[in-house]
Amino acid sequence: MTLQIVNMIPKSLSGEVGQDSEPNIAVNPEQPNQIVATAFTLDPMNGNHAPVYVSQDAGATWSLRSIVPGGPGTADITVAFGSRGGALYAGILNFTSFNFNVLRATNPFALQPMTLLVDRPDEDQPWVTAMTAHAGADDHDQVYVGHNDFSAQPATASVELSRDARGGAAPAGFKSKVVEGRSTVGQDGPPIRTAAHVDGTVYAAFQRWAKVLPSGGSDLSMDVVVTRDDTHGRGANPFRALTDSKDGKPGVRVAKGRFIRFTASTGPLGQERIGADLAIAVDPSNSDNAWLAWCDRVGGATGTDWTMHVCHSTDRGQTWGNRNLRTVTNAKNPTLAVNATGLVGLMFQQLVGTGTTARWVTHLELTDDAWATAPTSFVLHTANAKEPLRDGLPYLGDYIRLLAVGTDFYGVFSGSNRPATANFPNGVSYQRNADFTAQKLLKTDNTTPVDISIDPFFVRYTP
Repeated sequence: MTLQIVNMIPKSLSGEVGQDSEPNIAVNPEQPNQIVATAFTLDPMNGNHAPVYVSQDAGATWSLRSIVPGGPGTADITVAFGSRGGALYAGILNFTSFNFNVLRATNPFALQPMTLLVDRPDEDQPWVTAMTAHAGADDHDQVYVGHNDFSAQPATASVELSRDARGGAAPAGFKSKVVEGRSTVGQDGPPIRTAAHVDGTVYAAFQRWAKVLPSGGSDLSMDVVVTRDDTHGRGANPFRALTDSKDGKPGVRVAKGRFIRFTASTGPLGQERIGADLAIAVDPSNSDNAWLAWCDRVGGATGTDWTMHVCHSTDRGQTWGNRNLRTVTNAKNPTLAVNATGLVGLMFQQLVGTGTTARWVTHLELTDDAWATAPTSFVLHTANAKEPLRDGLPYLGDYIRLLAVGTDFYGVFSGSNRPATANFPNGVSYQRNADFTAQKLLKTDNTTPVDISIDPFFVRYTP
């Protein structure tokens, strides 16, 4: 077993002090040493293309490629590789227009800008998954971008999909499909998460915002809904394979009437906002097995918790068993992955303690028996929740990500970059100049101190 944690800021950017939060990652399944990651990182030259982080040595070292069009940075951005062919896909909110963009790069390690495939206003939080369906002449990249489409109000939970995204000019087959089948309060929640299997099974999970509660304008009653398609999203009306046994409508309501206090401009959990935590994963060896995680407030309007729940379906999402298979109080950013042997990985961030002793702790858990026994557990990072002071929201980000390729797990999270050995109980490697004895960051001259800030960190676990 090996565990690797790497601060991703390159040595050449040792003076960088940005709030590089909300990270994402993609691993090339054909060549797992090739990895692309993202965060709210600006182009060092303030150009008109935002950077991605790239590694060609399995995450040991990282550099930047400014290939994302739209400005020196992005708003939301997520990425995914197809299973074969090496193409990278991105869903972003454009830094200049805030339009929803879908992008493609045939070689993200080169310097050519990504190709714009979709450009549309009034969308939120794109989430990309991709896979390649067939070998030979029918080798097509299937790409699914969960997104919150305000042009489709009140049923905003949607999936932008293409069944041949690698070939052809814009829009390369991309079309938007609404997956919400019920009434809402005017929109669904920001996260629409997808998980795809090579056999054609595609799951989509979202938050149905069902009711505004009298306790406050940001207090909502929320259902967690899972939909499924069995043919790669083929057909005019996909994601209708699951029907709720209670109301007969498309999509199974895994959790109903859950309380959330959606916070867009405040930080009730440490310095972070809450309200939009969701993850879904499918077992690559058996598409009947799906895993789901979300967060809600168990105590209702008078409660102070923000509780993560994990559950498991073995019948293709129709039933979900114990909704509290794993619970963690004051946790956010759950992300799930399943490796080739069925080992389940769960990564999340938890606020531990209160006041001046509060710390953000990033955890990785691995289980092969659905938490029937204690999981293999690691603290990846722990840091003072008040350092650094936030520079806008999100602070750590509205999501982190964990992937599995073969038996290995690959992930990214963001957190305080103070170089303190105690903050990394399982070790860490820094590229940027850092003095762990004095707990100081240093500029490229390796002498001048640099303020503590938020950095992205890469993690790889090999069973």
